[in-house]
Amino acid sequence: QVQLVESGGGLVQAGGSLRLSCAASGLRFSFFGTGWFRQAPGKERDFVAGINRSGSNTYYADSVKGRFTISRDNAKNTVTLQMNSLKPEDTAVYYCAAKYSSTSYYTPTEYAYWGQGTQVTVSS
Repeated sequence: QVQLVESGGGLVQAGGSLRLSCAASGLRFSFFGTGWFRQAPGKERDFVAGINRSGSNTYYADSVKGRFTISRDNAKNTVTLQMNSLKPEDTAVYYCAAKYSSTSYYTPTEYAYWGQGTQVTVSS
């Protein structure tokens, strides 16, 4: 049974930092590209960041470039999202996801597995 479990969300003031982690089990993690998405109330689920299977390539939404960093540790089956200089508009539920193929990292429908999400709230 495949499981992706996010952790590290919480409440932080604007300008602060949070580090989200996603622990994967039940799959050959190094065979999967992974991504982070977020969804605010009443809005669609949006791409945040992605990383390929080896970790050699990363992808970011324009809104988070220079502030967020995605990384992965295939030995530990984890992917991490370091979020700095947080803004109130970063408030959302953040989801970790895994995909088989080498197609677009930006499209939610390309991902086969999803975590349950972790809430990030940034106060002004």
